[in-house]
Amino acid sequence: MHAVILAGGKGIRLRPYTTALPKPLVPIGDRHAILEIVLRQLAASGFTSCTIAVGHLGHIIRAYVGSGSRWGMSIDYATEENPLGTMGPLLTMRDRLPESFLVMNGDILTDLDFADVLGRHRVSGSALTIATYARKVHIDFGVLTTDAGKVVGFAEKPSMDYRVSMGVYGLSRDTLDGYTAGLPLGFDELVLDLLKAGDPPQAYEFDGYWLDIGRPDDYDRANAEFTTHQSLLLKGA
Repeated sequence: MHAVILAGGKGIRLRPYTTALPKPLVPIGDRHAILEIVLRQLAASGFTSCTIAVGHLGHIIRAYVGSGSRWGMSIDYATEENPLGTMGPLLTMRDRLPESFLVMNGDILTDLDFADVLGRHRVSGSALTIATYARKVHIDFGVLTTDAGKVVGFAEKPSMDYRVSMGVYGLSRDTLDGYTAGLPLGFDELVLDLLKAGDPPQAYEFDGYWLDIGRPDDYDRANAEFTTHQSLLLKGA
């Protein structure tokens, strides 16, 4: 089982924490880097190999992770010279990827079963499987429904439920056919292309613990919750 970890972003929204460190190496709790937690989880789930797509401060990630032997994994790297979007880095490494593999962002904390995501993807035969999470969005305003210049409905500060992408995907290598290596490819573009082609992605619904560490308040929350969730996040690792 092979995983690709996307770790090439600059982490601009997480500054100043990412001024000297790439976001995946920002520490959580007293000693664990986000990327270390992810690698321990992957190894415990049965993944034996991994490619890390690096860019900004990628040499620090290479120095920290090395060959992956401490986690019992074989780890190699793909360098992103220019921003290529979420899926663009996969095109540059396509020839060394297996028929199906896991793709994930390197800055998330979750107790998602990564092996099950990949297993379900393989069984489904889908071009793409997206791990999804239920997110409730609170609107801090009175919401009006209008029609022909008249107000026909009103809701005071409603909450709306959405299924959002967790940044974890099962992907088939053939799905990348037709895209050009070296050119940007976003996750949104890939999904819209699949929908247009009548090949909708498979949804893997998850309702456990998930935190996308994109902003300083997310990072503060991750540190505050890590002690409570440490045994959950590192179970079997």
